[in-house]
Amino acid sequence: MDFHDLLHRYFGQTDIETLSPAAIEGGMDRARVDFGLERDPGRRFALWTLMYMLGHGPDLDVAFKDPVEREAARNFMDLAARMTPD
Repeated sequence: MDFHDLLHRYFGQTDIETLSPAAIEGGMDRARVDFGLERDPGRRFALWTLMYMLGHGPDLDVAFKDPVEREAARNFMDLAARMTPD
């Protein structure tokens, strides 16, 4: 899943900075539903990543039952934290 494709699917556009809080919440609601229904691990990870980057990611223990997937998510969180300016 491409990040821009995810943005377009859940928010109707790729410029996230112009969305209202209500539009973001609506997109996150749709993403949460799809996340709960998705069975493909890669697609689930992509959806979790989108939600996490927008401050709406479910807790790792809830999102990923597989310890390998939880570790991958932790690694992503660490990488994202390093990219955030202090």
